[in-house]
Amino acid sequence: MEKVGLMSKQLRITLVKSLIGVTEKHRRVVTGLGLRHTNHSVERLDTPEIRGMVNKVPYLLRWEELS
Repeated sequence: MEKVGLMSKQLRITLVKSLIGVTEKHRRVVTGLGLRHTNHSVERLDTPEIRGMVNKVPYLLRWEELS
């Protein structure tokens, strides 16, 4: 396993589109990221798991890398 240092990269993820009309699997991915409503932002560690979740629903999100 890779150890995460104190200065590891982070992602700021923002939900930019509504979940109305979105499949249940995609809703669960967004909920798993910790996003609750439109324009809500969270900061998460930049791990392969989080990147995979973001890549599942890129049409709903905006993200940026933080250092």
